[in-house]
Amino acid sequence: MADESSVTLVATSRRERNKQRMRGRIFSAALSLFAEKGFEQTTIDDITERADVARGTFFNHFQHKEELITTWSNQRRERLEDKLQQEVLTEADVSRTLGRCMTALVDINDGEAAELNQVMLMCWVRAGLPISEHPYTAEVFADVIRTGVARGQIRADTEPMQVGHLLRDAYLGALFRLCRSDAKDVDLGVELQRVLDIVLPGILSDSPHRSA
Repeated sequence: MADESSVTLVATSRRERNKQRMRGRIFSAALSLFAEKGFEQTTIDDITERADVARGTFFNHFQHKEELITTWSNQRRERLEDKLQQEVLTEADVSRTLGRCMTALVDINDGEAAELNQVMLMCWVRAGLPISEHPYTAEVFADVIRTGVARGQIRADTEPMQVGHLLRDAYLGALFRLCRSDAKDVDLGVELQRVLDIVLPGILSDSPHRSA
């Protein structure tokens, strides 16, 4: 029985790997086409031809073309989570921690080709995902602020989630500007650092604006 169970487990594992490889193949083909032709101009037939799979195979992995946008967004979030866990949460100083959070957000965007990033950001906005998705980034910022309050680096009367939403909203605003076709002058890193330069003096415990 143990041998039979092992064989079944290996077979299941192999099928799952093959399934993930096929899904990744379709997804990669779709992204390359979106960068070349745009999301609206790319058809499912275009994607299946580029991936060299049958049309039915596409629907075995994605319910519709719009699901590719959600998949793209989820993958970005996973990369951000990994980056924050590895590079950010070990920092002791809250100002530097927030700066590294912003750097991680910039790196996520810089890690994709500019044309693809612009196309997918536009699709992401049009799909309403910035509103409907769980505000993970705001919660990351809020956690940093809570830690700063506990360490005495941030004013005790600071509302962590409010600051988290403020920083996330600033990040989203910068992304929205990146979606524009004439957004060549938008420097995400510079914009996010300027946001911190404005916000930090109002919340740091040694700020001249703190309550008496």
